[in-house]
Amino acid sequence: MSGVKVFKNGIVRLENPGDCHVISMSSRRKVLVHVPNNEVITCYANLERKLCSLGWERYYDDRQLLQYHKRSTAHLISLPKDYSRFKSMHMYDIVKNRNEFEVRDM
Repeated sequence: MSGVKVFKNGIVRLENPGDCHVISMSSRRKVLVHVPNNEVITCYANLERKLCSLGWERYYDDRQLLQYHKRSTAHLISLPKDYSRFKSMHMYDIVKNRNEFEVRDM
């Protein structure tokens, strides 16, 4: 694609003569990264190992969700059971009060 990229209000527009494409910056795929070893979390098994090593315990009360709680805090992490439904909002729930994880653009 040729043209000129114009950035305005969080939107990148690729402008071509007679043709205009709009690409949202938020459409980039986000990934959850375990910061100490720079590992991208690709499945719940990896995430659970990391969380458990940090003192998080899994709750088994809800069949629709994976839930983790840390005894020393009031924090509860709730994730969809199906990893394909794991979105950036869930990633930010994991990283909001901890420095072990980061959300990055892919």
